[in-house]
Amino acid sequence: HGIVRSGIRLLLEQQRGIDVVAEAEDGQQALELALEHRPDICVLDVSMPKLTGLQVAHEIHQQADRKAHV
Repeated sequence: HGIVRSGIRLLLEQQRGIDVVAEAEDGQQALELALEHRPDICVLDVSMPKLTGLQVAHEIHQQADRKAHV
């Protein structure tokens, strides 16, 4: 939900040394943004539409493994 994302973003941005680089409305967008920005940490919701947070985390991990072996 947009309000929850905004609240989490606000809390994170108030922390020294943390930069929020992206925010997604669904799992597919989260995956695309994570692969584009390559953040150190992704905060994912396990019940996002299109792809769950677990599916996104798995795909990010798979993509990272593929790039490491190239």
